[in-house]
Amino acid sequence: MRDKRKKFVELAEKRVTKAIHAVQLIGNLSNRSNYDYTDTDVRKIVKAMDDEVRALRRRFGKGSGAGEPIFKLQ
Repeated sequence: MRDKRKKFVELAEKRVTKAIHAVQLIGNLSNRSNYDYTDTDVRKIVKAMDDEVRALRRRFGKGSGAGEPIFKLQ
């Protein structure tokens, strides 16, 4: 049982760190001097991220699986 906990902590720390970094990179897209985007684009990005966080909460709360992540701006 202890090995499962150790593996969980190891993987969680690595994966959450990667996820935080990925979110920070998405945030870098907000620089209007480098990128052109619409409010609709932003809403779609934020909705996709919110949907995945909700799915994550459901998975930890109920143990149910989530479908393949799909994201498209157009």
